[in-house]
Amino acid sequence: MHVPDGWKLVELVNLSKNEKNSFVIGPFGSDLVQSDYRCNGVPVVFVRDVKRNRFEWVSNVYVTKEKAEKLVAHSVKSNDILITKMGLPPGIAALYPMNILPGVITADIIRLRPNLSLTDPIFLCSVLNSYSISKQVYFRTGGQTRPKLTLADYRTIKILLPSLPEQQKIAQILSTWDKAVEKLEALIAAKQKRKKALMQQLLTGKKRFAGFEGEWKTFHLAELFKERNETGHVGLNLLSITREKGVIPRNEVERKDTSNDNKSKYLRICAGDIGYNTMRMWQGVSALSTLEGIISPAYTVCIPTDKIDGKFAAYLFKSMPIVHLFQRYSQGLTSDTWNLKFHHFGEIKVYISEDVQEQKKIASVLSAADTEIQTHQKQLATLKQQKKGLMQQLLTGKKRVKVEAHV
Repeated sequence: MHVPDGWKLVELVNLSKNEKNSFVIGPFGSDLVQSDYRCNGVPVVFVRDVKRNRFEWVSNVYVTKEKAEKLVAHSVKSNDILITKMGLPPGIAALYPMNILPGVITADIIRLRPNLSLTDPIFLCSVLNSYSISKQVYFRTGGQTRPKLTLADYRTIKILLPSLPEQQKIAQILSTWDKAVEKLEALIAAKQKRKKALMQQLLTGKKRFAGFEGEWKTFHLAELFKERNETGHVGLNLLSITREKGVIPRNEVERKDTSNDNKSKYLRICAGDIGYNTMRMWQGVSALSTLEGIISPAYTVCIPTDKIDGKFAAYLFKSMPIVHLFQRYSQGLTSDTWNLKFHHFGEIKVYISEDVQEQKKIASVLSAADTEIQTHQKQLATLKQQKKGLMQQLLTGKKRVKVEAHV
């Protein structure tokens, strides 16, 4: 490992505070059990609360002050770094924030209390999430069916360490980027919340656009769709239906292709059709297709009639009240076997505008909201990629920062 001029290579254990219990794992299982949990008191931190470079306390679990005092060796406070022992991958690190009360960690977490005279916590946390450290963690846990990082192994992680002023300058730069990322994430979350509210209002007729005064009416889905059950089109491209990306070429799906070599029984889907996963429609796995191709017989293909706009229907099928109906009408003893074939799909009743132009207007407004969200998501992905590249430069010393000389 190349050591930049003025930097040094140190073991992580040497950056912990010079005091007892500065570098520990959570308590053994019998020392902290579910019966200890309370609705208020001292926060308890689980692996699920630790994200890469971000702490999000979603557990909302506490213990009494008396119990926390018994577990003082496993306490956590601001400026401490939390590292996951388990997970895919293990070794994810986050800084415990100042706006949360001191707490206690659970068994599958490592807690490092940094020596602030040697290292900046923000800098160190960023380093622990870097590619270089991830490689070291993998080397120590690779080959395990369920990778688990031990404290003994993690203590020996090697860190490239610049001077404290240079660490602080790097931390300041990365914090600025983190704030930009957080600001954009908050904007996306607000836009998604607004879109959800729009769907609830527009898809139920609670809010209507000027110029549309026609009736809303209840229809069976069998009145609005016909089933397309066409097979034998083996020359068409293989497609897949995904919850997030819609209908896409099968080769763009990340998971392994398990499709049958014999595609003669695969179903044809055309642009304007709605396809859905017969066994996962109760989870909302459906999409409007813009492509022609063939899909697995595990899907069902629906052709919208002239009574319903396809794009409007696609949004309708994503609304929670309708998804709940899909679950209710699915057949099978357990969720593993639930399926919604077209016959039962057709029995479902929906309340929609009779005016297809009003449906189109609703779909266009929701589509515009989607486009806005997608634009921000692309900006976020670009920002994160730029930050990743900058981190790689700063944390390895390939790009150096200017530090003001002390007078």
